[in-house]
Amino acid sequence: MKITDVEVLVLPDGDDAMILVAVDTDDGVYGLGEVGVRTRYRAVLGALEHLRELVVGEDPARVEHLWQVMFRRGFFPGDRTVAAAIAAIDVALWDIRGKVFGVPVHALLGGQVRDRVDCYTHVETKLDPEATADSCRALVAEGWRHLRLAVQDDDGVLDPRAAMRGAIANFHAARAAVGDEIELAIDVHTRLDPPEAVTLCREIESARPYFVEDPLRSEGLEGYRMLRLRTGVPLAAGEQLGSKWEFRRLIEEDLVDHARVDVAIAGGLTESKKIAGWCETHYIQLAPHNPLGPVTTASALHLSLATPNVSVQEQHRRQLSPEVAALFTGRPLVRDGYLSPPEGPGLGIDLDRSAARRLHAVAVERPHLRRPDGAFTNW
Repeated sequence: MKITDVEVLVLPDGDDAMILVAVDTDDGVYGLGEVGVRTRYRAVLGALEHLRELVVGEDPARVEHLWQVMFRRGFFPGDRTVAAAIAAIDVALWDIRGKVFGVPVHALLGGQVRDRVDCYTHVETKLDPEATADSCRALVAEGWRHLRLAVQDDDGVLDPRAAMRGAIANFHAARAAVGDEIELAIDVHTRLDPPEAVTLCREIESARPYFVEDPLRSEGLEGYRMLRLRTGVPLAAGEQLGSKWEFRRLIEEDLVDHARVDVAIAGGLTESKKIAGWCETHYIQLAPHNPLGPVTTASALHLSLATPNVSVQEQHRRQLSPEVAALFTGRPLVRDGYLSPPEGPGLGIDLDRSAARRLHAVAVERPHLRRPDGAFTNW
């Protein structure tokens, strides 16, 4: 069997676009993957075009070999944009393997270690404490047992001190609303500087957060060493990291409790499984990052099903348009706050590619936030 083509499909996803990859073979079997970086749109498409030249004509069964070729060829290692393109092709290769052997991908990764995967969803943002409490109660009534709040901006303006105070108030209101049995996390989204991050973590300790996610920027991971010494809350990070090499400091220095591996960014299933095993030796749980489309939900689900040290998987509640939703069969669907093992070989999800080719979208750059004085800050 040989790879004959790598097709890129860009589908509308609300105001954004999902970038899917289909890897074809001369036996007629194809696999699906998704790119986790939706910004840097033209750079991502360029990376996929280049990687296509490397894999066409190769044996799709040589998954590890092709990963090494895609990541290391050209002398300069794959950065996060290239790693996200590699991830899409890598996941598609695992999908092909599963279809060829007639088994789900998680069976190829070692088999099921759990019967279901607990998921968390996002509490609506732009809320005051009372509205936050109401939103949390409504989500619990839907069956969710894990909820994630966020540090909020004010219509594109982020005042770090005000955002910190608001996040503290909202978190305590959420805890009072749902009691002790519901797990609550909060995503800082790299928006705060160390002083505010430290204060936020310390002020919500009494509300027992499940974790505080991305309290600091990812460019300088040594900052987590300082934060670790100054707070007792569980920390989570890693959604912006593209390989085991980038995760190395977080893992080796025990700087986090939950690794936010994104299968569609961190080099695909091949690399994510390695990161997971490394985390296990440091008692670090995987909390897969998953704000993307149904293909990444499926690939993250297979990773979670086959990995012993998984805590919870992210699952947004954003709905696909009816036109796009109709393209997919076998989409993983949340029930009572968890995902069940998918049916069928490979990822268990398929796409009407002929209909998908009639749709097109352009991924957009994220809107930027500014400080009250007009300075740029992280989105």
